[in-house]
Amino acid sequence: MTEENPIPPESEAAGEVPLIAEVDEEAVAAARAAAIAENDRAVEAELRGATRRGFLTMGAAAAVGAGAWAFLRSRPPVDGLPGPFRGALATNDKIAMAYFRPARLNPTYPASKITRPARVNGGLGLAATNDPAAWRMTIEGVRGGARVLTLDEIKSFPRQTMITEFRCIEGWSTINQWAGARLSDVVAAFPPEHPTRFVAMETPDRGYYVGLDMESVLHPQTLLAYELNGAPLTWQHGAPLRLAIPVKYGVKNIKRIGTIRYTDVQPADFWAEQGYDWYLGL
Repeated sequence: MTEENPIPPESEAAGEVPLIAEVDEEAVAAARAAAIAENDRAVEAELRGATRRGFLTMGAAAAVGAGAWAFLRSRPPVDGLPGPFRGALATNDKIAMAYFRPARLNPTYPASKITRPARVNGGLGLAATNDPAAWRMTIEGVRGGARVLTLDEIKSFPRQTMITEFRCIEGWSTINQWAGARLSDVVAAFPPEHPTRFVAMETPDRGYYVGLDMESVLHPQTLLAYELNGAPLTWQHGAPLRLAIPVKYGVKNIKRIGTIRYTDVQPADFWAEQGYDWYLGL
């Protein structure tokens, strides 16, 4: 009896290819579009939530800031500014005073670095009717009574020259050459009646005035200057005599000095009354 070959499965029949289901492209496109739309809706909902949260957060921060600002401005004034603001400026002053050293000199520069022409800044206290020939400077609080000095008397002190940087609180600076008498020499010749902490300076018409600490007044680079960049001071630069004090910002470099006064009370200062630091040290 012979064995018959088994019949092969239909799937293995010779030459037969497995069937592949036909793709419905329209259905696939519709599904893709639906998924994209759903994602867009989710993103939009998240953005709306984030925008609302951001708006509420910013609104709360603005309300807190406005409230804090109103509170600060409502505090009792001190020297023309709300107390907290003046306190912040006083802190700045203390830091600058702690940094000051009489022997610490500002950098000096070669003549090639001088700014030419010298920049003109500020005209407060420079009366157009001023007559340099009639100019006199009074020193008040001097032992034995006030003294009135002429420019020739100032020039009789040892002449000092320096090339230093003049720095403005507005952010610009220039390099200037100054010539004049050390203010410390003048103070030594006409000392105060007793040791004092401050010096006040004013223009002849008191259109401008500054207050200075005695330590800065006696600094070796503080000059009563009568020359700028090798020539006598011009009207715009404070002729015939001005202060050159590189350890302070420019607003302390008063032009056309008419009065110097020794005092134990912190003197008025023009820009301190406008909201700036009183000390303004560098």
